[in-house]
Amino acid sequence: MYKIYSEEFKASTKLQLKEHSTLPKEVLSKKEAKKELEKVRRELADFQARLYAHDKHAVLVCFQGMDTSGKDSLVREVFKDFNVRGVVQHSFKVPTDLELSHGYLWRHYIALPSKGHFGIFNRTHYENVLVTRVHPEYLMAENLPDFNGPEDATEDFWQMRYNQINNFEKELTQNGTFIFKFFLNLSEEEQKRRLLRRLRTPEKNWKFSKDDLKERKLWDKYMYCYEQAIRHTHTDVAPWHIIPADDKPMARLLVAKILVDALSQKEYIQPPQIDDEVSGNIKKYIEELENE
Repeated sequence: MYKIYSEEFKASTKLQLKEHSTLPKEVLSKKEAKKELEKVRRELADFQARLYAHDKHAVLVCFQGMDTSGKDSLVREVFKDFNVRGVVQHSFKVPTDLELSHGYLWRHYIALPSKGHFGIFNRTHYENVLVTRVHPEYLMAENLPDFNGPEDATEDFWQMRYNQINNFEKELTQNGTFIFKFFLNLSEEEQKRRLLRRLRTPEKNWKFSKDDLKERKLWDKYMYCYEQAIRHTHTDVAPWHIIPADDKPMARLLVAKILVDALSQKEYIQPPQIDDEVSGNIKKYIEELENE
């Protein structure tokens, strides 16, 4: 079985994205990576079943990355074997008027997984310190007190939001949620190839937006904002992992392996013991059903 050292992909409070390759050291063939993923995701599905029965913890898996980094297909492939009753995905787009009438974390609170469930945030609460930091004028829609214009989005303002996010995540973990955060580290060159593929493949044209090119011109600014966000919110209870994303099958496998490696250590998460009356009469119940 393909082995990885999960710590190799962990971020740090001194993150420099340029020091992280967008390809893993070992790249399996597409066929090999798919075969390995099939094994690992079965292990993930087994854990999900135990988590559901245990009913005391939840798992929140967060994905961030530039456009075309492969978030949607990764979620589809990694969690394919899950029981649909035990997993829910949310993708956070531009806030609605209702969402804007609350604090920015409100819509994320109400989307959190309940105990026994996996929650997947495909684009996350980090949009509020990424897109809005690249485009501080968007903050005007939040109607914040003492915020009169983009010039008020100072370093102190962003540090306040990082602290709020850290407190949000700390509260979740204190109440039984395991948090995993993945940044899909895509190269600018690979994004160009994927955008061109969308444009040259008629059935993929619908995925393209002219805004993709507008945001691509801000690549360096986005990388800076990602670095800052990850540095300030990488914690022991809610760590970030930097996933090389230029090879989609390998990115999926790495995410699945990191999840399995961490969750397999939680051996105490098991289905509850059946009561003595049921356990003492299983043979009787079997005979009763067989003799119907």
